[in-house]
Amino acid sequence: MRIRISLFIITILWLGSTAYCNDQKPINNSRFGSGESFLYTAKKFGIPILKASIKIGNGPSEQGKPFYQIQASVDSLHFLGLFFRMNNRFTSTMEAETCFPIRYVKEIDQEGLLIEKKNYFQTLTFDSSNKKVVVEKKGEKERREIPLPPETHDPLSMFARCYLRENIHPGQDLRMFIFDGVKLREMVFRSKKEKVKTKIFGEVEAVCLESTTSFSTFGEKEGIIRIWYTSDGKKTPILMELDLPIGNVNFELESVEED
Repeated sequence: MRIRISLFIITILWLGSTAYCNDQKPINNSRFGSGESFLYTAKKFGIPILKASIKIGNGPSEQGKPFYQIQASVDSLHFLGLFFRMNNRFTSTMEAETCFPIRYVKEIDQEGLLIEKKNYFQTLTFDSSNKKVVVEKKGEKERREIPLPPETHDPLSMFARCYLRENIHPGQDLRMFIFDGVKLREMVFRSKKEKVKTKIFGEVEAVCLESTTSFSTFGEKEGIIRIWYTSDGKKTPILMELDLPIGNVNFELESVEED
C-alpha cells in the first residue's frame, strides 16, 4: 500500500502549534523577529525516514496591509532512494491583522515504490468575505470554486494564527475547519497535561492534543493524531505522532532556529 504521507505531515505541523488555542490575544510581532523555524526528524519503527520543517515570518505587504508568510518543507532521506523520494514545499500567506488566509501554494514532487507518484503546482486563493476558495493547478485550465464554512484555514495559516495569538487550556476541546486543496476537514481535538521526555529540552511539562480521524489514503480507516507542546507559554511543538492503520510515524523536534 502506498503512503500519501505529505498531507499527514503538514496536518500535524499546524496542529502542533495549536497549544492554548481559544482565547484571542494581540499578535506579538517581536516574538520571532524576522522568522522562526521548527526542524523535525520523522521515524518509523525507530528508523529516520524524512526531515520536515516549518517557518513563520513577516511577508511582503500588499495593498498597504501587513502579511505573514509561513513555509513548510518535507524531504525524504537519501538512503531511501528508489523506495521513497519526496521533495515537497508549501507556502501560505495570511493577513497579519485578521489571520485570514490569502493564498496557499503546494509544490509537490514525489515518487517511489512506497509512495504515490505526484508532480504538480497548485494554488488556493481564499476569499473569506464570500466564504469560498478558488483552486487552480499549473498546466490545467480547470478552475474550481469551492464554498467553505466561515473562518476556514489552510494548514499553515492555522499554524500561524494559533501560534501567534490564541490560547486553549487543558481539558478543553478544539474544533476547527481546514482545507488543503484535497478535502475539507472538521476535526475535534481533546487536550490533557503530561510530562514528556524530549531530545533538546529534557523532561518538560506539556499539553497533548489528541483526535481520532479517518484517513482517505487507507480506505477511510480511523487513526489517531497526537501532538505534545510545552506548557511554558512558548507553545513549542516538541513531539508529534500519527497512529496509522499501517503503524506509527513519530516526529521529534531537533532544533528551533531564529533568523
